[in-house]
Amino acid sequence: MSEPVVRSERRGPVAVVTMNRPDYRNAQNSAMTYALDDAFTDAVNDPEVKVIVLAGAGKHFSAGHDIGTPGRDVDVTFDRRAVMWWDHTDRAGGDQRFARESEVYLGMCRRWREIPKPMIASIQGACIAGGLMLAWVCDLVVASEDAFFADPVVRMGIPGVEYFAHPWVLGPRAAKEVLFTGERFTVQQAKEWGMINRIVPRAELEQHTLELAGKISGMPSFGLALAKKAVNQAEDLMGMRSGMDSVFGLHHLAHAHNAETSADSLGGQSARSMRDANKGA
Repeated sequence: MSEPVVRSERRGPVAVVTMNRPDYRNAQNSAMTYALDDAFTDAVNDPEVKVIVLAGAGKHFSAGHDIGTPGRDVDVTFDRRAVMWWDHTDRAGGDQRFARESEVYLGMCRRWREIPKPMIASIQGACIAGGLMLAWVCDLVVASEDAFFADPVVRMGIPGVEYFAHPWVLGPRAAKEVLFTGERFTVQQAKEWGMINRIVPRAELEQHTLELAGKISGMPSFGLALAKKAVNQAEDLMGMRSGMDSVFGLHHLAHAHNAETSADSLGGQSARSMRDANKGA
């Protein structure tokens, strides 16, 4: 039998949820998205779980959305649970893209941001585009010294990934640099910009992450849930939710423009072409 695309295990009061497509740098297809949601739901419903850790198997945390592996399942129907919208598979054009991305990208990330238990992203290697979205829905980020980050989708003519948290997570100046250049930024830069909490040696990443999770798990669950909600509400008062809504429209304008003027809605770009453009960056 094939390996599950997501693994989940209990470590005392900590649920460790691990993306498990290492051969494809944990590229996120819809099967992985819904498997993550199942694992997070189980952790929320388990009264013994106080903290959730999100990790990636293998050398890299996540290379982002699956836009080219053999497991790409963009045309497959799944039971929708993030937004109230119709199935995308019997639609065409912008209707199809908007329906799917509202559910599996923006909708799911917003759903996960509201999980009432603290979430810690444990990041090694690449955290690219859609990988950033997964890191950004977490409350804390622990990263290894070899971690690196990028949102290169402006190369597609698209103004950033669907969960557009850049100005709030990175600050406006850093957000513009990341988007305008498409270049990788280092774990040290991410720390300076306030995107991550701790940098640790690669060999000690799991240990440090679990130690932090264990410390947090000593706090009362309801207090943690309320503290998380308080900070999330403050971010939204700073315009984060409404800002995402407005940029999601620009994101789909870019897809539509690409579909009219080039070979596809991605502007002819692929994961490989964007990676190659960043070599040496």
